[in-house]
Order: sequence, then C-alpha cells, then structure tokens
Amino acid sequence: MIDVQEGSLQPHDRWMHGALEQARIAFDEGEVPVGATVVHDGRVIAEAHNLRESLNDPTAHAEMIAITQAAESLGSWRLTDCILYVTLEPCPMCAGAIVQARIPTVIYGTVDPKAGGCHSLFTITDDPRLNHRATVIGGVLQEQCKAILQEFFAIQRSLGKK
Repeated sequence: MIDVQEGSLQPHDRWMHGALEQARIAFDEGEVPVGATVVHDGRVIAEAHNLRESLNDPTAHAEMIAITQAAESLGSWRLTDCILYVTLEPCPMCAGAIVQARIPTVIYGTVDPKAGGCHSLFTITDDPRLNHRATVIGGVLQEQCKAILQEFFAIQRSLGKK
C-alpha cells in the first residue's frame, strides 16, 4: 500500500493512488495497466488489476474482479454503499456490472475514447432506461493514469505487440 498521511491528499486522490498502485502491478505483469479499488465506509474492501492475459479471460478486467471481491467481502451482490475507483473509464461490460451491482459512485482517472462505457462512447451508468444509475466523476489523477497507459502501449508497440 502507498504510505499516505491522513488528510494529505484529497479523498478521491487518496483512493485513486491505491488504484494506480494496482495498475503498476498490472504493468509489471505485462497486463494492460488498469487498477481498481472499492471503498466501503472509509476502508478498502477490494483491490484488483487487469488479469486478462494471465487468466486468458476476456472478462478479467480490474473492475470486474474488484466488484466480485467487494461482493464477497460484504456478503452481498448489492454494493449500494461503495465507491469504485478505477484508473481508466470503465468499458461497456464493466459499466453494466456497475449498474447490476448497484454501485452509486464511480471515480475514474482518464477517459477511454475507444471503449468508454460511462462518458466517452456510451453513458450506460446514466441511462434512464436502466433500473440503476451511478454518479460518475472522471479526471481524478488523470495525468498519472494516462501516463502509465501511454508508457505501457509505447513499450508494447516497440516490441511489435498490441
């Protein structure tokens, strides 16, 4: 965990740093560096990073894993008192899971112009046709969240991958 003195960062920054730590773990494992943290009553109940490559699972996004961990931690699929922090805007699959889990607040770092499910391409988390909506705030530690993705993909391109 990052050693941060209480009150030294804005509340969202503090939790986003945890998500960034998870993204760095993904980076080191050769996974697309996206990290997620779920907070409930002021404490972290789930942390995850992308594991698609490691698990050969297209659904192993950081958000999906963190949502599953949070539900296990609380003993309920309804995550109504939780905040999800994620370094990259959730994709449509993850946005759907956010709606299904009844997560009321999502905070993300940087937009995903090619696959964003909350603001960029789709607004799944705010669609009035669905039975739940989430407040979504983007741009928290945006430059750091964006930089780790850019660095990862620059390395991948130099290796002839992705």
